[in-house]
Amino acid sequence: MADREVPDPMSPAARTPLLQAPWRQEYLETFAQAPEPEAGSGSFLRDAWLAPERDGPNHVVLRTPDEPAGCGGLILLNAYPYAGGHLLVALGEACPRLLDYRSDQRAALWRLVDEASDLMDRTLRPQGINLGVNQGKAAGAGIPQHLHVHLVPRWNGDTNFMTVVGRVRVIPSSLAAMAERYRAAAGTRAAGTGPAPPGVPGAPAGERTGHGGKRYD
Repeated sequence: MADREVPDPMSPAARTPLLQAPWRQEYLETFAQAPEPEAGSGSFLRDAWLAPERDGPNHVVLRTPDEPAGCGGLILLNAYPYAGGHLLVALGEACPRLLDYRSDQRAALWRLVDEASDLMDRTLRPQGINLGVNQGKAAGAGIPQHLHVHLVPRWNGDTNFMTVVGRVRVIPSSLAAMAERYRAAAGTRAAGTGPAPPGVPGAPAGERTGHGGKRYD
């Protein structure tokens, strides 16, 4: 039996194929620039509420002032979306169950859900919206200690072969680009320009702030 010929590792046939992806270098260099992670509260929603200066990297679209105490909240993008534009709504105070909040806090939460629904309609014009709350780990809550509301924009035909065959969801927009679209819609609404979608109530004046804590009256 003849000895098997060992190819020259430097020959073209033995070389590993190369895929040029120069845009990844910028991404890789961000690891060296990133600060050491700080100890958090265990709820990224609570951490985002306590750090308004990080509304940009946290993809916060809108925050409301904490007036009365405990009634302030956030609208932000889900970092792991089911569909492009998937929003999360939460109060800054972390409670595991809806009825753990005071009645005025619950009212503030639903006003913020109204606001998020309006922003989604203005920004994306979806054909439908899934709204839902997962209360408790058994119900599928990712952070069961901090109740939050999901809003997922939907379109007819938005489930295709990638989901059915490949079991992969395709998100067609970056989080940063989507956040800017939502913030622009929030700014337009605050300025009173552009028609509101019919049947969608607005939050009372003086209760909304945009990216960076700017208050809209």
